[in-house]
Amino acid sequence: MSDPNFLILYVDNPTASVTFYKNLLGRPPVEASETFAMFALASGVMLGLWSKHAVEPPAAAAGGGAEIAFSVDTDKTVDAIADDWKSDGIAILQPPVRMDFGYTFVAQDPDGHRLRVFAESAPAK
Repeated sequence: MSDPNFLILYVDNPTASVTFYKNLLGRPPVEASETFAMFALASGVMLGLWSKHAVEPPAAAAGGGAEIAFSVDTDKTVDAIADDWKSDGIAILQPPVRMDFGYTFVAQDPDGHRLRVFAESAPAK
């Protein structure tokens, strides 16, 4: 079995979610319909957005139960992205803060899924 290469989020409004992720990722989806869209990420992972009203079999869980993490090189980059996203009207749930794994902030997409940006700390010696 290979590693997972698709991430699918159940969304309330696929059109609104496509607009959000198109702006966030800076690229259009490679596939889009009324109930599903897919983005090809630079890492090779595919991000799917599927209408929670059309997914089969029906999903028991409500939206907002996932976190997508974006690794960046520096604390300065974390701050810059947080400022950009905040000015774009993206909800910031946790402002930039130092945690045990690094410097991070958490934002939220239209369905409540968390978007974490972080710069990993150097391992303690």
